[in-house]
Amino acid sequence: MGKMLSASALSGPEAELASPQARILEVARELFCRDGIHATGIDRILSEAGASKMTLYTRYGSKTGLLRAVLLQEGEEWRERFFAQLGTVGADPAAQLRAIIPALKTWFSGERFYGCAFMNAVAEHQKEEPWLRELAGAHHREILAKLGNLAGRAGYAEPPLLARQVLLLIDGTIAALMVSGDPLVLDIASRNLDAILSTAQRTRR
Repeated sequence: MGKMLSASALSGPEAELASPQARILEVARELFCRDGIHATGIDRILSEAGASKMTLYTRYGSKTGLLRAVLLQEGEEWRERFFAQLGTVGADPAAQLRAIIPALKTWFSGERFYGCAFMNAVAEHQKEEPWLRELAGAHHREILAKLGNLAGRAGYAEPPLLARQVLLLIDGTIAALMVSGDPLVLDIASRNLDAILSTAQRTRR
């Protein structure tokens, strides 16, 4: 969720330290997320990364292979940073669930908010692309598992159901922020999250 290495940042000393493969991956991440996948050609990526076509095709095989690597890394880092942000409120799982919208606000207010990389990628491709849907599904399953774990530890009676409700709210909030750019979306999302958590059944202790 934090600031990531931009294409322009790769022109300095960091570019000299990073391997050609790493430079290609980081430039592609920035350009795919910021400008779009179809709008970003291989030649542009290689020019900004200062790398050769041989390096790209040897390491990633194709633009599709590069996109797969981008999404895997983007998803892993997003999940790590998002749940780390929830952890900043302390160890209480109920408090962490209520910190979800503030965590999204931190991301939205930062320098690198381009929406969900997986939703953007699916929107740019044919809907029957099985590999892309599988990557997006795997990303969601990992988030659901973590949300379900928090819900269970917080004492909710149906953690998987609550996790799905909360993930739907997260996805909707990200999409609405991407389309409108209106921070009021976060206020509405916060009220919706409060309603979901307040009405969800708790286990008796």
